[in-house]
Amino acid sequence: MRVIKLDPRDRTKSVAEIFSGHVETLTAVGGEHSHDLRLSEVFFKDGARNRWHVHTTDQILLVTEGEGIVETNEERHDLVPGVVALVPANTRHWHGAKPGKNMTHWSILGPATTKVVD
Repeated sequence: MRVIKLDPRDRTKSVAEIFSGHVETLTAVGGEHSHDLRLSEVFFKDGARNRWHVHTTDQILLVTEGEGIVETNEERHDLVPGVVALVPANTRHWHGAKPGKNMTHWSILGPATTKVVD
């Protein structure tokens, strides 16, 4: 069993190619602790977002703070605290903060490959 108390001060600035703008991440579950799930907090500052991408597994996003957007080729939805979005596997999408706003969400993924598809 793994029980942790998260602290936003433990977030680290991401330099991953998938992100555009200032993004900070904190992985709560994944890697050495779970091979089946990854749970990460992602903070998008001032309109930051990720690039168009796909995952080989479903993704769940749970918004906890701020205002954002999630978009696929067919749909676009506003994100506010309490909204949960399910993005099916192999769906081209992006998500992030609205311009001039911050947003934080939790991302839940199974074992997946993520590919940027601008």
